[in-house]
Amino acid sequence: MIDLHAKRMEGPVIRLHPDDNVVVARVDIEPGTPIPGENMVAREKAPAGYKIATQHLRKGDPVLKYQVTIGFASEDTPPGTMLHGHNIEFREFDRDPAIGRDFRPVAPVPEAERKTFRGIVRADGRVGTRNYIAVVSSVNCSATVSQAVADWFTEERLADYPNVDGVAAFTHSTGCGMELSGEPMDLLRRTLGGYMKHANVAGVLVIGLGCERNQIKSMLESQGLTPGPMLRTMVMQEVGGTKKSIEAGIAAVKEMLPEANRATRSTVSAAHLCIGLQCGGSDGFSSITANPALGAAVDLLARHGGTGILSETPEIYGVEHTLTRRAASQEIGQKLLERIRWWKDVYAAGRDTQINGVVSPGNQAGGLANIFEKSLGAMMKGGTGPLMGVYHYAEPVTAKGFVFMDTPGFDPVSATGQIAGGANIIAFTTGRGSMYGAKPVPSVKLATNTPMYRRLEDDMDINCGEILDGTASLPEMGERILDLLLRIASGEKSKSEELGVGRHEFAPWQIGITG
Repeated sequence: MIDLHAKRMEGPVIRLHPDDNVVVARVDIEPGTPIPGENMVAREKAPAGYKIATQHLRKGDPVLKYQVTIGFASEDTPPGTMLHGHNIEFREFDRDPAIGRDFRPVAPVPEAERKTFRGIVRADGRVGTRNYIAVVSSVNCSATVSQAVADWFTEERLADYPNVDGVAAFTHSTGCGMELSGEPMDLLRRTLGGYMKHANVAGVLVIGLGCERNQIKSMLESQGLTPGPMLRTMVMQEVGGTKKSIEAGIAAVKEMLPEANRATRSTVSAAHLCIGLQCGGSDGFSSITANPALGAAVDLLARHGGTGILSETPEIYGVEHTLTRRAASQEIGQKLLERIRWWKDVYAAGRDTQINGVVSPGNQAGGLANIFEKSLGAMMKGGTGPLMGVYHYAEPVTAKGFVFMDTPGFDPVSATGQIAGGANIIAFTTGRGSMYGAKPVPSVKLATNTPMYRRLEDDMDINCGEILDGTASLPEMGERILDLLLRIASGEKSKSEELGVGRHEFAPWQIGITG
């Protein structure tokens, strides 16, 4: 692997590993450009982030990036040729999971020396980074009323409650017309329950229609929740319809505000930070700048006792062996492989989905040839430490350090599962640009390259393109990312929060039929 830790980048291309047969264009490269250190000349234009063959590839030869196979040459290819989906073939091949072979325990920082942030300590010891009242719809039929109740509480109307960050509605498109029992209903309830129990939530109002399959009473019972002063419920058919339900909902939230406002911040260990790791709009630089820099931050956080949740199962496919080899136990490694098999053999079998090869048009335009190459970058967000746990979607995350949660690759759905599992902040890397927020937690955007950062600076929190520009090293950027996350966790607003993004991104995973 390139020695990103020791030196800053320079020159027109980046060699990521001595054994690779490709380099990555650091800048746009024109035909005829000599490639320093590679004894070749570019045969055609290679946009920044794209790959260039450094040796003659025969048809069928593996294409190696970071010494990992990302596909196979689909034709004889001379050195200097730009490589992309048109001349890289995607096909299955065996990968040895070697569970636990590379496991190395984390070297913890002594508790007295750990980083800290200003968090909100709840009565049960959990620590929040924000303080919201949640309005949760049990079914889509109560979504309009739920949103109307939350919308009533503007900044002006909350001015007397400075310790409350807002009233947020969590609505969705299901809750009825679905299986009455089984995994789809369990998953929905687990997700809603995770938000209701979240450390960033001080009070909850649950609003139902009345005749839905996801009945409020059974939902709360399934999640071990009991109504009380800070967990209220309301059924529209019993209250008297839309107008009366909105009025009653506003009144219920008003009664919770004084108690919610009693929350204050205090200094807590970084061990209470739980980061949901996301990437969206990835490009050819994701695996070189923002993703490994975020991974460096996760490695550092793990030493301070915190947690990083990697997700998006379709976006580790092809490189899952790099995770199983770091698994803390056979059970953890096998659980990850089982989730991969479920996706391939059951959920996405025969469908035109990302896990079956083709990445989005934006990913392709950014220089990523297929899912193997995208996965190679995506998994780097988790760092280099041991894999300490594997969780189903929206399951409560209890392990410390680096863990994995099974989710789809669609960012809002994936992040929703992470937050339901306990993530109290989202770190989101992007190469093409993503405008994302995630109430009730802050979302921090990490740009992979400087041109995009400058173009979308209102939405980006940190420019990891400085690694590419040679003005920051990867370890320096990892430190900066963790320090920023701790400041945001302490109450400093992220760019998405300043813009008010995050009102509509709650998106539970729908895996069942609609009937």
